[in-house]
Amino acid sequence: MSAEKRWVLKPQGDAAKAAELAAGLDIAPELANLLIQRGIETEEQAWQFFNPKLENLHDPFLMKDMDLAVRRIDEALTRQEPIMVYGDYDVDGTTAVALVYSFLRRLGHTDLLFYIPDRYTEGYGISIKAIDYAERKGVKLIIALDCGIKATEKVAYARTKGIDFIICDHHLPGETIPQAVAVLDSKRVDCNYPFKELSGCGVGFKMVQGYCQYKGLPFSEAESLLDLVVVSIASDIVPLVGENRILAFFGLKQLNERPRKGLSSIIKICGLDKHLITIDDIVFKIGPRINAAGRMEVDSDDQNAAPSGGHSAVYLMVARDEEVATEYGAFIDTCNQDRKNIDRSITQEAHEIIERQPELRHRKSTVIYNPRWMKGIVGIVASRLIETYYRPTVVLTMSNGLVTGSARSVPGFDLYQAVESCADLLENFGGHIYAAGLTMRPENVTEFTRRFNAYVEEHIDPEMLIPQVEIDSELLFSDITPKFRTTLNRFQPFGPENNAPVFVTRGVSNRGDARLVGAEKEHLKMDLMQGEKPNTSIPAIAFQQPAHYEYVRSGGCIDVCYSVVDNHYRGTITPQLRIRDIKKSANR
Repeated sequence: MSAEKRWVLKPQGDAAKAAELAAGLDIAPELANLLIQRGIETEEQAWQFFNPKLENLHDPFLMKDMDLAVRRIDEALTRQEPIMVYGDYDVDGTTAVALVYSFLRRLGHTDLLFYIPDRYTEGYGISIKAIDYAERKGVKLIIALDCGIKATEKVAYARTKGIDFIICDHHLPGETIPQAVAVLDSKRVDCNYPFKELSGCGVGFKMVQGYCQYKGLPFSEAESLLDLVVVSIASDIVPLVGENRILAFFGLKQLNERPRKGLSSIIKICGLDKHLITIDDIVFKIGPRINAAGRMEVDSDDQNAAPSGGHSAVYLMVARDEEVATEYGAFIDTCNQDRKNIDRSITQEAHEIIERQPELRHRKSTVIYNPRWMKGIVGIVASRLIETYYRPTVVLTMSNGLVTGSARSVPGFDLYQAVESCADLLENFGGHIYAAGLTMRPENVTEFTRRFNAYVEEHIDPEMLIPQVEIDSELLFSDITPKFRTTLNRFQPFGPENNAPVFVTRGVSNRGDARLVGAEKEHLKMDLMQGEKPNTSIPAIAFQQPAHYEYVRSGGCIDVCYSVVDNHYRGTITPQLRIRDIKKSANR
C-alpha cells in the first residue's frame, strides 16, 4: 500500500437538528448533516440552496460606484467614444473581457477594442504600454477587468492622456483607491455590497446587469453572458456559495444547452459534447485550454488587440462565426498541448534537481531556480511538485533581467506571510494564503532561499506536511439509494466552500475483478461490496492509485473514502464511487 494520508472527519452537525431537518425535507439524515455543515439549518434556507433563483441576485447598485460606472459607459456610448476593454491574461480576465466586449458590441457600439497584456513583456495588471496604445487609438475610456485595484499611478498617468478608467476588480485593495471614474470592488472597505467573493468576470457581469437596469433593458441581455461567468468562477477557484452559486448554476445550464460558438468549439475538442458539463470539466478541461493561450509566447500582427497569446482566448470567446470559432479553438488546443509538453519537461527537470540533492529532498519547503524555464509555466510546476513532496514550494526563473516566480502552499500554511517575511529582498510580490507571485534581483535568490526555508521550518506544523483527506461523514453502501443520489446531486454545483461531499465506508472488499486501466495502467477500477449482499456492490475507480491493486484484487478488507458521482454510459446513468484514498481495514 502507498504512503498513508491523514483522514480527518469534519465536525458533525447537531444530531437532533439534523433529524428534524431530514424529516421536514424528507431526505436522508446524512444529507441533512451535510446541509448543517454548510451553515444551512432551516427548511427555508435549504429550499433556497436547492433551488437557485436569478431573482435572488443582489441589486448591482448596492456596489459602491456602480451608478458612476454605468453613467460613464452610457456617456461613452452616446458620444460614440472609442472604448478599450482591458483584462488580465488568465481565464478570469479573458472571460471578463469577452463578456463586456460582447455586451457593448451587441448594443451597437462599433468603436471598440480589447487589450490583454503580454505576460512576458508587460506582466500582470495595467501597463504603461497599454495606456500609450489606447492613446494612439484615440481611446477615451478604458474598462479594466480582473485587475487595476492597485494601479494608482497608472490610472493617474492615463488621466494626463485624457483617458478615463472604470475598474472592475475582486482583489484586495491597497491603502489608496485609484482615482478612476468608478472603482467596482466589493472588497473595498467602504463598499457595502453583500457578497464579497465574486470573480473578476462576476464583477463585470454585475456592471452589465447594472447598465441593463439603468437603461431599462431586459435582464436576458445580461443572462446570455452567464456561460462566460461560470467558466471564470470555476477556473478562478472562488467560493461556490451565495451569489456565485446562483451564477454558476445558471451558467452551467447555458453552457450545456446553448454555449457561445467559441466555448462550443472547446467543448467539442475536449469531448464534452456528449454528456452534462460540470464544474470539474471546466476546471480540468475547458479552463486550462483558455489559460494556455496566455501562458505561451505568441506573436500577433493584429492591431485591434494586444500582441499577446491571451488575445486569442478573447477572439475565441467573442467569435460569432462558427468557422472562426473552430479555428481559434484548434489554435488554443495546440497552445495547450505545447504547454503540457513544456510543463512535463520542466517538472521532470525540477524532480531531478531535488532528487540529486539530499538537502533539498529532506527540507520542509522547496525553493528551486532555473533561469531557462518558461515564466508562464512555473506556477503549474510548483503545484506538480507539491503533489510529490507536499510542502510549500517556490519555483523561480528569469524574465526581463529579474528573477520571477510562483509560490504554492499546502492546506493550513499561510504562504503569503512567508513570502512577505522576505519583502525587503523582493522587487514586487502579491497573492494570498495559498498562492503568490514574486520578483527579485538575481543576487537576492540565495538569501531569499535561505530565509524562506527558515521561515517555513520555524512556522509550519509538521501535520501540515502530511496529505489529508477531509471526510464529511460515514456512510453504508446500502444508504446510496436512487433517492439519496437525486438529493445529493441537488448540492451541485460543487466547488470551494461547497465541495463534493466525501464519505467513508469501512470494511469493504472486491471479489477479484479489480483491474488497472489507463494508458499507463495508472488507475484502479473495481466493484466494491460491503458485507455479503450483492445489491451493495458499487463500481468504483481510484485515479492514480495503482499501488493498492494487489491487495484489493486479493479480496483484502479495506476502508475507502470517496465521492459519489453519476457515471454516464450509452444513455444509462449509474452510481460510481470516485475513490479519494484506500486503507487496510481494521475490520479484516
